[in-house]
Amino acid sequence: MRNLPAKVDKKRLTRTLQQLISLDSQNPPGDERAVAAFVCGYLKNLGLEIKTHTFSAKRVNVLARLPGKKHARSLLLTPHLDTVPAGASWKTPALKAKIIGDRIYGLGATDCKGNLASGMEAINAIVEEGIKLDYDLIFAATADEESGSDLGLIPLLKRKILKADAAVVLDADDFEIVVTQKGLMHLKVFIRGKKAHGAYPWLGKNAIVIASGIIADLQNQHPRYRKNVYLREPTINVGTIKGGDKVNVVSDWCEFELDFRFLPGTSDKKLLRSLHRLIRRHAADYKIEIQGIQDPYYIDPGHPLVQGLAGAMNNLKIKPRISGSEGATVITFFKALKIPAVATGFGAEGCAHIADEYAGLNNLYDGARVLVEFLKNYKFNY
Repeated sequence: MRNLPAKVDKKRLTRTLQQLISLDSQNPPGDERAVAAFVCGYLKNLGLEIKTHTFSAKRVNVLARLPGKKHARSLLLTPHLDTVPAGASWKTPALKAKIIGDRIYGLGATDCKGNLASGMEAINAIVEEGIKLDYDLIFAATADEESGSDLGLIPLLKRKILKADAAVVLDADDFEIVVTQKGLMHLKVFIRGKKAHGAYPWLGKNAIVIASGIIADLQNQHPRYRKNVYLREPTINVGTIKGGDKVNVVSDWCEFELDFRFLPGTSDKKLLRSLHRLIRRHAADYKIEIQGIQDPYYIDPGHPLVQGLAGAMNNLKIKPRISGSEGATVITFFKALKIPAVATGFGAEGCAHIADEYAGLNNLYDGARVLVEFLKNYKFNY
């Protein structure tokens, strides 16, 4: 099987991506029905077993299975169906999939419909070659990734609808193989002060001033951390701040939101304890509301998933880029279930979420070839 040529069809892949881009799946508002129906029809025509799951009206997840020789193990490929909103600053039509040279412009070309198209084309090539994989291949095209995956991958995994022994997330750029990513913690801090007339500020306690002191200390602290070869240092971002009722009133309230990004090996509980200590140096009356925590993630670069993808790229004379993600991707959702996972993809770096988003057609074609090579040769030797 290893010597069979890959039959990836670039023209077919391009047509598939044009169709995917034309099907509006902007989130918000969130409606993956049309694009999910297209993916279902495409994969059903290839003979895959198809199921759909919805956790809210209009939010469709597609699960497809290509049975292999042995049913004991399964490998998951998972891109997402939704895109961010286009906004008003596009110069090319966001849903028209305009081709200029090697580039295809359109909403989702890089994030993530280009990867979706490459995955679908890879499956098409495998079916056409008559290859029987050594494992079951699961293809999950999910909803709601751009808003946190609460209507997509998270319930699919938590409810054990989606089960796999290993996972490759198709949501990255330029032949990256993402082996690690930072954790995140989003929270809101409420500070209570004491109201007074603006002419007599000494009679009150200005919550905005208190909050400013807390924020200044946060920005100036230099906590120790274990360096990571793939990731930058931990960060804290003050995303929003508001407070006070009127210019001539001492503010008795202020609230601000914090975005922590922390490295593998760091505990979110430890970060939270440190934050409490810092705030108590400034405020007696405060509250912290945790909005979301996502664990950091790491997989050994020697794992067969990483080596298999890197080997497939090298076999096709493409240089793999073992990397880390500063932002949160869905690979972390597999951690709690002890499913080894990596992310890879073939979009254009820096093009996700921008106006006039594009991807390189040659990259997407080569990406489909990489997936065929990887899937044909992957072994569950662990």
